[in-house]
Amino acid sequence: MQLPKPLITAENLSVSHGGAPVLSGVDFTIAPAEIVTVVGPNGSGKSTLIRALIGLEPAATGQVTRQPGLVIGYVPQKLHIDASLPMTVRRFLSLPKRVGNADAAAALARTGVPGLEGRQITRLSGGQFQRVLLARALLAHPQILILDEPTQGLDQPGTAAFYKLIDEVRAETGAAVLMVSHDLHVVMSASDRVICLNGHVCCAGTPRVVSNAPEYRALFGLGTGGAFALYQHVHDHDHDHDEGHGHDPAHPHHAHPHAEHPSHPPHDCEHDHAG
Repeated sequence: MQLPKPLITAENLSVSHGGAPVLSGVDFTIAPAEIVTVVGPNGSGKSTLIRALIGLEPAATGQVTRQPGLVIGYVPQKLHIDASLPMTVRRFLSLPKRVGNADAAAALARTGVPGLEGRQITRLSGGQFQRVLLARALLAHPQILILDEPTQGLDQPGTAAFYKLIDEVRAETGAAVLMVSHDLHVVMSASDRVICLNGHVCCAGTPRVVSNAPEYRALFGLGTGGAFALYQHVHDHDHDHDEGHGHDPAHPHHAHPHAEHPSHPPHDCEHDHAG
């Protein structure tokens, strides 16, 4: 049986900023309809990887290959819109390519924010804005949906609902999904693969393999309908300073992304503790 051709492939990809290495020796592929979630600490190169994969960041070494004519739906980590700039949601959905009223209305309805066409884009809540960004990405009928930290700033219920929506959209459209999480311990349980990045690929595998590995402990989010799971990423670092903070390891609200695990062997993935 012939495997489907990858949508995007990176081989020995390295990226530098101002001469300083940000990513080194990254090999990456994503196939049609596959869901891949990238996790890692702040400054680990997650956004740089995404930008390199879609052609917004030049490679210092290695190469990135995309399927000819690949249609990408991209939801960036941050999109600054001047608060003094009058722009309705309807106008925003027609940038850069004009779309019809029926298509715009259907995209907003599908992402759970129907009837927002006349609302000023700067008056949306964080959750509404993310859903409008997703609607805009879906209007291109993408073969791959790339989301860079889409739940940043959302509370846990908002995060759970957004992940559930992404899972539904993938099931309906068959688009591949490449998701970057801003937390080490947040990944979608529907992911085919989870990649831990810290300047290089530290570890990777299916959620089942990752959650059963000595360096991971699985925690499941509440009220998500199975759309995402909280995985606790554990290391051999000294965390005596975390003792006495009252974290309940069985409760997702108190999941600490760097809990100790007595059987965890040392490895070369030294993470910082920002965020």
